[in-house]
Amino acid sequence: MNPIPPDQLGEPFYEGSVQRLFPVPGEDSIMVTQTTARGSVFDVGALFEIPGHDVNRAVFRHVLYSKMGDPETWKAVADSIKNAPELDEAYRAELLSGTLGECCKVGSRTHHEGMLDAVSGEISRDGLPENPSAYNVVRRYQILKPERTEFLGAHLFDYSKYPTEDGFVVPLEYIVRFGITSASSVYKKFLKMDVRAQKSFAQELGVASGSLEAWQYLNRPINDCTSKFEPEDRMVSKQEALAMCGLNGDLFVKSGKMAVLGAWVVRQLVEQIGLLMWDIKWEFAKDGDDIVFVDTIDTDSMRATLFLELDGRKFVTHFNKQAMRDYFTVMHTDWIDAINAAKAEAATKGVAFTELLEVSPPVVDPDFIDIQTRKMDAIREYMLGNLAADATKSQLEAAGMDELNFFKTAGKLDAFGVLNEV
Repeated sequence: MNPIPPDQLGEPFYEGSVQRLFPVPGEDSIMVTQTTARGSVFDVGALFEIPGHDVNRAVFRHVLYSKMGDPETWKAVADSIKNAPELDEAYRAELLSGTLGECCKVGSRTHHEGMLDAVSGEISRDGLPENPSAYNVVRRYQILKPERTEFLGAHLFDYSKYPTEDGFVVPLEYIVRFGITSASSVYKKFLKMDVRAQKSFAQELGVASGSLEAWQYLNRPINDCTSKFEPEDRMVSKQEALAMCGLNGDLFVKSGKMAVLGAWVVRQLVEQIGLLMWDIKWEFAKDGDDIVFVDTIDTDSMRATLFLELDGRKFVTHFNKQAMRDYFTVMHTDWIDAINAAKAEAATKGVAFTELLEVSPPVVDPDFIDIQTRKMDAIREYMLGNLAADATKSQLEAAGMDELNFFKTAGKLDAFGVLNEV
């Protein structure tokens, strides 16, 4: 493939809150993605910027997707699953059968083609380019959106066209949870239920105990789905997910298993630098009789933490955009209240809540942004091979302690503790 110099890409055909997509002249089957340094939380759009995070994200994606195409990565996953002490034996056997064996032979399929060199535009498929960039090359899959309809005042979405199509992004987000955090959407939903409903909900998720607790690691990961192309993400049961996804039963089961196995690849990666992984989201495309990993994947696609102590108290510190969610929740409660009110109103009108939100987002303290920059830079340097695992862990611990002291200095450590004290 010919070089694609980033400065000759022209105008993007899509520009989102954290990503831009560019066509490649004469190559309809691929496109160039540019990650940005901007961040989005609460589904409001880009609210902040972490310097250098554009390249950080692209490097993480390139290194991870490259690893996922390597059978050796999956052999290591198989060994990890065999030795994971928390897994029950039936679930362990299920993960080790079928799909994982295929990956151990040929790797897994992703849409990733490589990273562009920031200067020459050459595409690096194996290893990193001499000048890492914020630009990756990926294969294109069509985006099909469900048709909106109404029935007796209810806003519904028609997914009937999907089973007759191919080469499309599956209209689901797959969330894999190795444990339950205080901010998990499933945990918040669980807390609002009565005892009988809680037990039924936990069992539907696959939690054998029938109960959920914050900062609880599970004896089998939870694999649940949300809608992807509706105005608001909506948690759906596995039965509804199968009905709306456009996949046959075998492919749907494979996609769910691949979500868990892919999560295990990332879990191994972050555990090497001392982080504990709680959850991650995936998206897939249907390509004939196969399933392909697609979309962005970086630190903001998962929840990874360190447990740190300050003043005799134990806290969870986050190494993805959950840290920014907590910042806004703790430091700007009035704005969070306005978002929740807009979402409640939007749910009754069938529109995006951003159309109703009238309050401008607050400005983030630059000292807090600096702490997040240090976290992400350390992870990038590890992924580039410039920083050893132990040194990366030390830098992440130092940044996490500075974050705790930021909230302490602001007089907000107790409020932070409501979310993250163990």
